[in-house]
Amino acid sequence: MSRDQKKAESRRRILEAARDVFFRDGFMRANLDEMADKAGVAKGTLYRYFESKADLYVAVLTNNHSIFRDLMVQAGEQGDTALERMRSIAKFYFDHWLNHPDYFQIFWAVDNESVIGDLPRDVIEKIADFWEVNLEVTHGVLVFGVENGEFVECDTWEVATILWSVANSLIESDNTKARRQIRRRPLEPLYMHAVDTIVRGILVDPTRVELAKPSEPRKSTLVKMS
Repeated sequence: MSRDQKKAESRRRILEAARDVFFRDGFMRANLDEMADKAGVAKGTLYRYFESKADLYVAVLTNNHSIFRDLMVQAGEQGDTALERMRSIAKFYFDHWLNHPDYFQIFWAVDNESVIGDLPRDVIEKIADFWEVNLEVTHGVLVFGVENGEFVECDTWEVATILWSVANSLIESDNTKARRQIRRRPLEPLYMHAVDTIVRGILVDPTRVELAKPSEPRKSTLVKMS
C-alpha cells in the first residue's frame, strides 16, 4: 500500500469512528480519545487530518457530499416538466433517508439547541453552506418551471427553502415513536402529498395536475382525557 493509500485509509477509519461516537454522544460529549482508539490511531494523528473537534464534526457531516449532490442533480433532471422533476427530487430524498437514516439523524444534531450553542460560528456556516448547495438543485428546477411558463413568477429561492424545510420536518417526525403516534398517518404518502400541495400553489394551471393521494389517518393510539 502506498503512502497516499495509507493516509486515505487512516482518514476513512477516523471518519467512520468519529461518526459512530458523534452520533451516539453528540458534539459536546463526544470523546476524541475514544475516536482515536476505535480508528486504531494515536490521538495526535487526528490532528494531522483535522484541526479541531469541530473540524472533524463538519467532515463527518459532509463526508461523501459530492456523491449525494450528484444523485440529487440526476434526480432533478428526471422528467420533461418541472412538476415531474420536483417529484423526482422528493422521491430521491425520501428514499435516501430510508436507506441512510443515521446520516440524517447525525446532521439534525445541529438543530439541538445545546449543540448549536457550543459550536463555533464558522462551523455553523460551513454546515449551512453544505446544505445550501443541495438547496440549489431544487431552486434550479423551480427556475426552470418559471422560465417554461409552468410556474407563476415567484421567489424561487424562498419556495425552495419552504419545500426543503417541510420535507425535512416530515422526515424528522419519524424519528421517535411519540411523533409517529401524534402524526397518525403513513409517512411516505403524506410527504409526497405535502410536496405536491406546495408545488401546486405555484402552478399556472393547477387544475391540470392530479395531486398525490393523501394518506388515510390511523386510529389514534393516544389516551383520551375524560
